[in-house]
Amino acid sequence: MSFALDALICAAGWTHVLLAPYTKVEESFNLHAVHDTLMYGVANLDKYDHFTFPGAVPRTFIGSVLLAWISNPVIHAANSFGLVSSKFDLQIIVRLVLSSLNAFGLCFLRRAISRRFGRPTSFLFTLITVSQFHLPFWMGRTLPNMFAMLPVNISSAFLLSRSPSSTKPSSTSVYTAIALLTFSAVVFRAELALLLAPLTLQALVSRHVSLSGTIQVGLVAGIFSIVLTGGVDSYFWKTLVWPEFSSIYFNVVEGKSSEWGTSPLWTYFSSFLPKLLLTALPLSIFGFAMDSRVREALYPHIGFIGIISLLGHKEWRFIIYSVPVFNLAAARTGRWMLSQRKSSLFGRLLFLGFCSSLVLNMLGTWMFTLSAMANYPGGEALKRFNDAYPPPPVGGKCILFFLCFWLRQIPDLDFCAPAHHVHISNLAAQTGASLFLQVHTPPFASTSLFSSASLTDQLSMYPWTVYDKTENLTLDELSASRDVTHLISEWSPFEMRSRMRIWRVAEVDSAGDTHANAGNRGVISGFAGWKVNERALQSAKGLRLGEFVGLIGENGTRGIVGIQEESLLWIYVRR
Repeated sequence: MSFALDALICAAGWTHVLLAPYTKVEESFNLHAVHDTLMYGVANLDKYDHFTFPGAVPRTFIGSVLLAWISNPVIHAANSFGLVSSKFDLQIIVRLVLSSLNAFGLCFLRRAISRRFGRPTSFLFTLITVSQFHLPFWMGRTLPNMFAMLPVNISSAFLLSRSPSSTKPSSTSVYTAIALLTFSAVVFRAELALLLAPLTLQALVSRHVSLSGTIQVGLVAGIFSIVLTGGVDSYFWKTLVWPEFSSIYFNVVEGKSSEWGTSPLWTYFSSFLPKLLLTALPLSIFGFAMDSRVREALYPHIGFIGIISLLGHKEWRFIIYSVPVFNLAAARTGRWMLSQRKSSLFGRLLFLGFCSSLVLNMLGTWMFTLSAMANYPGGEALKRFNDAYPPPPVGGKCILFFLCFWLRQIPDLDFCAPAHHVHISNLAAQTGASLFLQVHTPPFASTSLFSSASLTDQLSMYPWTVYDKTENLTLDELSASRDVTHLISEWSPFEMRSRMRIWRVAEVDSAGDTHANAGNRGVISGFAGWKVNERALQSAKGLRLGEFVGLIGENGTRGIVGIQEESLLWIYVRR
């Protein structure tokens, strides 16, 4: 049973990765750092993407490099089975590896819950966790928060892993948790210091650890973490830097985080926690009230959320570390609800209530997942472009390469220009057009991972396709440039009407594509909300419950409730 529960947690994360394989802009730094580590190694820094797109503040490379190194043998194994055909396959493998690592952290925590609260509680913890959306969906995404999620869950497991009758954790477990949280705060996410503070205070007040021991562990872990991130990241950024300190200075001291918006003081409790926990939120409140062990586990996280609420800029991902502990509290309530006698009406109502909460969770997760699958138009657009405009055949590529290599030695001879030059708009770059999707330009997966680096360097001089993400170019500038052969743009044909004599919407066979518009794959739609199909609702009146088919549809024409899509991106080709 234990192995099956672990497999279920892992499968939930994998399913979300495979259903929504593209990524958003907030994931791009770490994703592209993984890409560059895999493609170029750690010595050829000049080709790394972060020098071209550095972002507002520097970010650490530690998580990305470790993920690349862990993923590398998995990639080689997948390649030996013929599962790697392009760089996009590598993106999926990398995300599956990250999801598996975070699943390991949840499984480690689940086993600690089983020891402390019993197997039924750990079983219900698993069901509640996999029935939610945000944690399983995001634990395979390269946000800095997801790199920090693993050590945070392990630290929670160390604090919980003891017998039910034990009055306090061992001092070694508490010190280990403090060290892990210190490392995570220094290296990955500075806001975890706000979780470390109440947890350490609780341990000191409860006399689980001594003040001198806590100071020693904190200093050793902190100095080690600063030296590690300072050394590694200064190497990759080519300047002396401590990324998380730069982030604190930029966002807190200079107050730049408010430029991304501010929210009321109570937002985490009134909006983000309900969205993250779904029906587990009311269950966790009951669990907090009924069991002192749950209260002990939740106090630091409630304090953490209260402290971080004082910051004006708020995002749900800042508090996602607390979700597993709240799920523990909900599972404790669920165990009590299911343990009541089923012969009584009260017991049957409680049983029905808990089962209904899981069903509502899964229904909400289904809706969230469907909307997320339609929310990455940039990735879909670039994939369609790659499918529509492939490179020359392999044999011809080799002949052309050596011909180009010889002819380009002649001065002033413009020969063998790239076959395609596609400009990727800002919206496309933010919604999935990652470096892993630049499959028709070096470094190729086959040459960088499984062949000689020298051939990769030579091929990099002659890209078959140029993927151009230059920002702030006007339509007139793009039209005047004869180098640009294609556009992936948010400009509609109506907005481009004055330039449609130069450009036309690409028309590609859309067989099997459920998101095509009128058979034209050059138009990419995206999620625009949910709507009720009034015609289906009217026709459904009078039907028995078992006769409803497709309560939720993929679009507005099927089912009673469906996704409403709108055209967001267009693929244009120069006439």
